[in-house]
Amino acid sequence: MNAPADPRLILREDELDAGLELLMLSEAAVWAAVDQGLADQDLGLGRSHWRAAFLLRRRPGIGVQELAHLTSLSKQAASRILVDLAAKGLVEKAAGDLDGRRRTAVLTPAGLTFEAAIAERLRTQLSRAYRVGGLDGVAAARRILAALAGGRTRSPNAGGGL
Repeated sequence: MNAPADPRLILREDELDAGLELLMLSEAAVWAAVDQGLADQDLGLGRSHWRAAFLLRRRPGIGVQELAHLTSLSKQAASRILVDLAAKGLVEKAAGDLDGRRRTAVLTPAGLTFEAAIAERLRTQLSRAYRVGGLDGVAAARRILAALAGGRTRSPNAGGGL
């Protein structure tokens, strides 16, 4: 087993590249689990559909503008994803509380089931990784991931509509 890297050397190019490699490999593992869950659901939906469903569960009532911001999709692509989910009966659109022109989206019971089946796979995968990292590692990993996510952890465009 390798000795831990000297913390003073953590920002060296080779250390940063090792971190990038781990991010890419872990992303591949996460998306492989999502892809398998999507295949099991057999709804003809893709990764962006599940990401939208996950974010709608976590942030009910978001609209196209906020979904586009959170996922780095264009507004047109985010709108198309919500239209696809609505066509499958997984999302309902409603007029916003403050502005009747603003259309928000919420998951239907079928949408919650769709999202949960895939999220459960990822929770299992993440809990295994958290156990390996230990309690201190979990907090540190969350701080690092939140810093990488930047402004996406906060939703500046809560007023954006469908």
